[in-house]
Amino acid sequence: MECCTNSCCTSCCESSFAKAFSQVCPVCKQEGIPVKNFTVRHIVLEEYLPQVGTKDYFLCTNPECDVGYYQGENLFYKQQLRVPIWLKKDANPKYVCYCSRVTEEDIIDAVLKKGAKTLGDACKITGAMTECKCEINNPTGKCCTDLVKEAFDKAMKIKEGKM
Repeated sequence: MECCTNSCCTSCCESSFAKAFSQVCPVCKQEGIPVKNFTVRHIVLEEYLPQVGTKDYFLCTNPECDVGYYQGENLFYKQQLRVPIWLKKDANPKYVCYCSRVTEEDIIDAVLKKGAKTLGDACKITGAMTECKCEINNPTGKCCTDLVKEAFDKAMKIKEGKM
């Protein structure tokens, strides 16, 4: 099976969630990306669920900022989340496929140590993009395909000696 070609990822890859609006993080003042309330409810630790409310949130995209999600003054810090946000500088592990718990390092190892020559090979070796529950597992609520591709591209550059 080719990477992320099954139809279960269609809903999260082609999300109809409004992208036209944005808001800055109240802590770092960097623009965030919109995330559905549904996703936030699956990512915050259970003890913080009563604080989520019903509105949608934004994900802080500043790698240096400790804020994960925000909506007005309502904040959830990265320590209050079930999973690390891959774009944060200290994300550990750095997942590229949240559904299958595949890390950037797993993809790199698939290329450098296990002989993956294509993105599909890397996915087969690691199990990346086989679960397709991105709306509830990925902190952005979107498909992990782009993250997996970025990790694969990085691995290929390392292999070719360009990094």
